[in-house]
Amino acid sequence: MPRKGQRKLRVRDLGDPDGFPFLAAVFCDALRQKNYSPATVRGREHYLGVLVRWCAERGLFQPREITKPILERYQRWLFHYRQKNGQPLTFRSQATHLIPVRAFFKWLTRENHILYNPASELELPKIEKRLPKHVLTAHEAEQVIALPDVREPMGLRDRAILEVFYSTGMRRMELANLKLYDLDAERGTVMIRQGKGKKDRMIPIGERALAWVGKYLADARPKLVQEPDDGTIFLTNLGEAFTPNRLTQMVREYVDAANLGKKGACHLFRHTMATLMLENGADVRFIQEMLGHSLEVRSRHKISFYADFIGIHSSLNLTVHQSRPHARTWLYTKVFVGCSIQSLIWIRVLPFAHREMTEAPLSPSGPRKPFVPHRRLFSRYGFPCPLLAGSGFQTLGG
Repeated sequence: MPRKGQRKLRVRDLGDPDGFPFLAAVFCDALRQKNYSPATVRGREHYLGVLVRWCAERGLFQPREITKPILERYQRWLFHYRQKNGQPLTFRSQATHLIPVRAFFKWLTRENHILYNPASELELPKIEKRLPKHVLTAHEAEQVIALPDVREPMGLRDRAILEVFYSTGMRRMELANLKLYDLDAERGTVMIRQGKGKKDRMIPIGERALAWVGKYLADARPKLVQEPDDGTIFLTNLGEAFTPNRLTQMVREYVDAANLGKKGACHLFRHTMATLMLENGADVRFIQEMLGHSLEVRSRHKISFYADFIGIHSSLNLTVHQSRPHARTWLYTKVFVGCSIQSLIWIRVLPFAHREMTEAPLSPSGPRKPFVPHRRLFSRYGFPCPLLAGSGFQTLGG
């Protein structure tokens, strides 16, 4: 990795079909064809470039010349590398450098560019699982949000941005990509399109945040927008959409100006929103839905919810036919129950026995009415029972 201001070492051009640059370019093009995000492709290009330059310095210009000991030597070089501030790369950063290398050599082997994969047994460093270093309290968050001068168009825009971060906990790229049609002030929701992992999700946004965004759209955005207008909500002083680094710089300046003794930027508000919601009784699964966390993370909580549900189900004497496992049906109904300042509830109805909802049980007590979830189930998980009226639960078995 060359220092800032130093010229990168020039490697062989793309004319060599067996060389690193040519095959790396083909690999990245294959990622684009598989609909990988532009950010992922740029990251793979960057970290493969580090490996290509490291190999070129040692006279290695083709992947077929690479062996497992060479890659292990490259891994040791990453461990001993020092940044401009004299600090080593974190183990997470080292793993980030190595993951594209493993994917690249796996692709080379699959496409028969090399005979064997020298990176197949390359072990990644163990990554620490850390909690956020700094989280703001509600009072500290209000101090930061109150700093912009709302009498100026830029200050009004910054106040709206901070309010959205605090209310929704969205990522910086998700905020930068917001369009005018993504906001639904009537329902109090915002649609995040193609967030991390190319996933869409709808999340609640607070009334106060909507009010500030509305004021910004009415008073400040018309002074910033330039034709043609693509509908991006938050614009820079040049009338362009924010870049991630510009958003980080702007939010960090306000956090530092508050003199709280805490550091952070956009993600600081993401952690703060999640922590405050959890402290005030929000279910962890709802917070995960708002944050857009992966299915793998949520699945553990679905399993625990399923176990809890079975306990309630048994306590209500609503048995499931164990002798007919094929009769079980996963009934996922996403029901919009209520939306206030920070409450959008998607109810997931987990496995019920379809036969139990439609047929009489094998019980001497006689036929039972079609199954309707008991109010204890919803009160235990924080679902407001009066809001369930007319939500369609009476006809789940029909």
